[in-house]
Amino acid sequence: MKLKKLLALGLALLAPSLAPLTATAQDGGPLRIEITEGVIEPLPFAVPTFQAETGSAAPYADEITRVIAADLSGTGLFREIPSSAFVSNVTNFAAPVQFADWKAINSQALITGAVAENGGQITVKFRVYDVFSGTELGQGLQYTGTVDGIRRIAHQVADTVYSRITGESGYFDSRVIYVSESGPKNARRKRLAIMDYDGANVKYLTDSESLVLAPRFSKDGSRVLYTSYETGQPQIYVLDVASANRQSLGTGGGNMAFSPRFSPDGTSIIFSLEQGGNSDIYRMGVNGGAPQQLTNSPAIETAPSFSPDGSRIVFESDRSGTQQLYVMSASGGEAQRISFGPGRYGTPVWSPRGDLVAFTKQNAGRFHIGVMRTDGSEERLLTASFLDEGPTWSPNGRVIMFTRESQGEAGAPALYSVDISGRNLRRVPTPDGGSDPSWGPLQN
Repeated sequence: MKLKKLLALGLALLAPSLAPLTATAQDGGPLRIEITEGVIEPLPFAVPTFQAETGSAAPYADEITRVIAADLSGTGLFREIPSSAFVSNVTNFAAPVQFADWKAINSQALITGAVAENGGQITVKFRVYDVFSGTELGQGLQYTGTVDGIRRIAHQVADTVYSRITGESGYFDSRVIYVSESGPKNARRKRLAIMDYDGANVKYLTDSESLVLAPRFSKDGSRVLYTSYETGQPQIYVLDVASANRQSLGTGGGNMAFSPRFSPDGTSIIFSLEQGGNSDIYRMGVNGGAPQQLTNSPAIETAPSFSPDGSRIVFESDRSGTQQLYVMSASGGEAQRISFGPGRYGTPVWSPRGDLVAFTKQNAGRFHIGVMRTDGSEERLLTASFLDEGPTWSPNGRVIMFTRESQGEAGAPALYSVDISGRNLRRVPTPDGGSDPSWGPLQN
């Protein structure tokens, strides 16, 4: 089997229901990856520093190479072979690859590239090889951009490499909007910030004069919904990412409105509205209009999330006496409970693939991020800590980012990510504390 098929098999097994499989690399034989009870042995890859085709391109070539390597290694599916282990190097992008030299160090994938800079414009050419079969995975691969955007070019290259090897779309050329938090625990200052998926290129979109909560991207990544206490009580605002211009949607009508999300087609929003101490879920056009009430019960019902096709909504409610998850039609009506394990469930988010729901679970004094099928079956807890909450999905549905808060008086929130098998838990670096992440789509 070829590299792409084998790693794709491994990815297919990284799911809430996992079967054991063991496979190994054999000298001179077909490429193998090792998966045991859902743990995939990272695939070794080599990425020699990209060649500088112009004199000014050398520093850009080095940075692009390092970002590509970090993207792939950060998935937990790949392991970079250090350059100190290379038998030979790639000094000419156009020269034939000496596959025997890369087999000798057990590099199963090889990425080569060349970078040119001219008047502030960057061109990156690259190739991806399956070393053991001696084949190139695609030809004529190239990206262009400006020197200010070299990290984004590197993310695009890494996405293409990831896709060529796994058969799935990547998630590196994406951004996350979140709440940046600073100050002591009893007087936190919160403002909206946006960053690359890996924590680079942080930009602040609001000041910290008013408390902000729960930013949520539109499907195309051009707009953000969030809740602000600017008027003294929670109201929903929409913000244009490019200009940072914002406006109130007037959803509250004097009542508290919160937990907004866009519909997949971007034409409407769902949100919670509190009236007389009771919270129900409503839907309205993104440009205003009369809200349509979707739930009607004395329970607290909030945190709605659309299915990818826009036909259903998952939400949390305590109508059964404890906080649980329910699914209903996007037009309202009867809701079906889908969570039945011990403890309380909240903040459900539908996977972009449509097959899973991520959630926060509180049980026995611990908080967890978990996933389950959309009918509630095959529940799997991915994390456990003093306080984990608020999951958001990567564009390809393979990774979940969430908030983890540390314990004690000096405790602070931070952003973490984990894949859907519960492996590869990583902290996402931010300048200050971070919470309420919302992962946007791949950029256009």
